[in-house]
Amino acid sequence: MTTAIATTASRDRSTTGVLLVTGIVLATLTEAIASTVLSLGRGDIIGDTYATPDEFAWLDVGYTALKLIGFMAAPWLMNRLNPLSLIIGSTLAMGMACGIAAITARLDLLVALRIIQGFSGGTLLVGGQALIFHAYPRSRQPLLQALFAMGSVVAPATIAPALQGWLLDSQSWTWIFFSVVPVALTAVGLLLIADAPMPLKTAPRRFDWIGFSLISITLFCFTYVFSQGSRWDWFEEPHILWLTVIGAATLIAFLGQQVSAKGQGLIDFTLFKSEDFSFAFVVSFVAGAALFGSAFLIPSFAVSVLAFTPTDAGLLLLPSGALFIGSLSIAAFLMQVRHVPPVATVPFGILMIMVAMWMLSGSTSESGADDMMAAILLRGFGLGFLFLSITLIAFGKLNSRNLASGISLFNTGRQLGGLIGVAALQTLIDHNVAANVAVLGANITAGGTAVIERLTTTTAMLTAKGMDAAAASRAATSLLGRAVTGQSTVIAFDTAFNAVALLFVIAAPVLVAIKIALSRHAKARAARLLKTSEPQQAFPTSLPVCRHRLAGVDSRVR
Repeated sequence: MTTAIATTASRDRSTTGVLLVTGIVLATLTEAIASTVLSLGRGDIIGDTYATPDEFAWLDVGYTALKLIGFMAAPWLMNRLNPLSLIIGSTLAMGMACGIAAITARLDLLVALRIIQGFSGGTLLVGGQALIFHAYPRSRQPLLQALFAMGSVVAPATIAPALQGWLLDSQSWTWIFFSVVPVALTAVGLLLIADAPMPLKTAPRRFDWIGFSLISITLFCFTYVFSQGSRWDWFEEPHILWLTVIGAATLIAFLGQQVSAKGQGLIDFTLFKSEDFSFAFVVSFVAGAALFGSAFLIPSFAVSVLAFTPTDAGLLLLPSGALFIGSLSIAAFLMQVRHVPPVATVPFGILMIMVAMWMLSGSTSESGADDMMAAILLRGFGLGFLFLSITLIAFGKLNSRNLASGISLFNTGRQLGGLIGVAALQTLIDHNVAANVAVLGANITAGGTAVIERLTTTTAMLTAKGMDAAAASRAATSLLGRAVTGQSTVIAFDTAFNAVALLFVIAAPVLVAIKIALSRHAKARAARLLKTSEPQQAFPTSLPVCRHRLAGVDSRVR
């Protein structure tokens, strides 16, 4: 009977564990859909809200800035609240904000709702990942973190764009927000049924309002600068320059204030005593730039150059999701069953992403989905090996007290890396398009034989279709100009694809050097601690001798 009761209890714990992980993955899926809604639905939303580009920018800036601020606030919230309750509340807030956004076209209300979505998304991502670490032993984390990555990384990179493209073409952009509501309600229902262990409670700390205010200003300024700087030609516009200066000044003030807080600030500096976390934190910027940068380039190239519909552009990345999930599963198996160290799969991931970007750099205006598919699949396969490894390296040796802070900083670094990567690629494309038009245009002279033949052929074709000769001549010249611009855009995108590949060529040796430096620093610190502990170890061994001598002195005195 005792065995039966124990078996039943074990099954109940297993069932609630499955419900917990499934609920957390679905909760992260709500954030994945909400975070990518503007990537394909931008034009539709601008048309329905009658927003100018400057007004529409606040939908993007508000979400991203508050998501970063949510990352920073989540560790303190988890210390004050039950983590499971925090995740449930954040998921409900996300579902409610998306539901209201689906039934309104008021721009000011949409901006407020995007702010709620961003903060809720940031807190549920940190809380969800930390709760999985708290609920299960470290030996089972490779598989569990692979499942978490399917909702937090795979979904926004592959599944969400396909869903959104189909909804845009078949329904409208409001259905993207509507689709979040049932997912959020399902996640909340599962989490209410599930049972999660309470993490170790630490002494409640006073909230660092000064540090939180400073870092919030910093993140808001940098989010606006990185997301809108290319459109304003960066520092040629005074308000971009001033926001950069304000962001840099508040960042310096924040770091100084955190050092002076002596452990009572917003950041837990003990995290950086871990060599693995310090290395993974640096890598998170590069990995974020590669993930978000490539996810920006591929659909943009498909829509602007290849004239794909939103559905086709979204479906272009969908098959890579299967390879992404497959590589996550393989990496989890190797680490959990075969006990392969996480760092072993990092070179494979980097190499695959580099080769995939190099393959995409050969794309032309005549390329199709079949021509790009091999590179896209290889990219998805490489991302799985890279992201699971970095996650386990970063959090594998953190204790339960500073785990949430580590997840917060890691996600902040990845998001900022993505912002920097997308901004750099957008600027590179804009400048290269203008430069390429100038170079190609300089080689198209009015009296050139090839130019005359092209214009004559095009004019004859248009005339044959019923256009008068004068209009056909003007149209032929216009079409030639469009062809030059189109070819310039293709070359610019190919350069951007190469830039992502070169990012790893440059970053790889730098990261190796950082890893070596951190290892040497850790060994030196361990040696210093060993020397410091030697006198303390010698004292107890000499204590009996001292007592013997004192006893002898005492007897002589008597």
